[in-house]
Amino acid sequence: MSVLYDVPGPKARRLSLLISIIGAVLIAGGLVAVVLFLAAPRVNAGGVEQPGMLDPSRWDLVLDRAMWRAIIGRGLVATLQMAAVAAVLAVAWGMFLSIVRTSNTKWVRVPAIIVIEFFRGMPVLLLMLFILLVFSTGSYWAGVLALALYNGAVIGEALRSGIASLPRGQRESGLAMGLTPMQTRFSIEFPQAFRQMLPIIIAQLVVLLKDTSLSYIISYQELLNVGLKQGPTTFGSKYLFTLFFVVLAIYFLVNISLSSVARLVAHRTKGGRTRKPSKRLAAVIAQLGGAGVDGATKAGSKPVD
Repeated sequence: MSVLYDVPGPKARRLSLLISIIGAVLIAGGLVAVVLFLAAPRVNAGGVEQPGMLDPSRWDLVLDRAMWRAIIGRGLVATLQMAAVAAVLAVAWGMFLSIVRTSNTKWVRVPAIIVIEFFRGMPVLLLMLFILLVFSTGSYWAGVLALALYNGAVIGEALRSGIASLPRGQRESGLAMGLTPMQTRFSIEFPQAFRQMLPIIIAQLVVLLKDTSLSYIISYQELLNVGLKQGPTTFGSKYLFTLFFVVLAIYFLVNISLSSVARLVAHRTKGGRTRKPSKRLAAVIAQLGGAGVDGATKAGSKPVD
């Protein structure tokens, strides 16, 4: 039963089927045209005919172990090293920003808002260039710090949204049992907000990994730089398309793996509120007389004797 629109009649179904068939034919035709274009021989500036992009002579490099070890392997390791360090710093920076962003003190909260909005609105590549030129950190740390600052601001705002989405009784129950505002934040609110926002955080880390390719501009030896700049120089320019395809496939596999982790985490945390609480939160609930945090909300957050 549809609640958004009326059930389509026979004419609408036939029209939808016709449009789907036409769309499928156009897509298939476009793919065939692309394959034929890539397979067609090329004529260089000197008038010499060269084999097409799909010619086997351009793909024998895929079986070369030296290419995988010296080019792809080295570039992938460098990319993962930058992404791993930047991810840890981004999460730590985001947690700090979310804490000061939700502070009750205006002189702490307002500067945090300015910092978050500044880094969220700043292009990552511009941050890399600024850090490299001003602080002379080298290409690696310029990329790491730029990625950490930008993605940490996004993660911080996500965690703030997670804290704001919690029921008001969560905080009131902690204050009612004698916890300080900071203890309530770290013991009750922040763990729940982090768990709820974990899929979004992982998805942002996927963006962070893809943005490591921007360090190509600052000459960091990551996968894109090594694969498309040093690879053709080492093995010949005729392998440029082959190396491009290999680099594209590796980025796709790594990113799709992280995206799968994000979907798995989102599925496992879907029923987060009904899950078994952590030991620290369970102790708080026990001190509230077993009523639980949600129970205190329903009871109007009455003070505990």
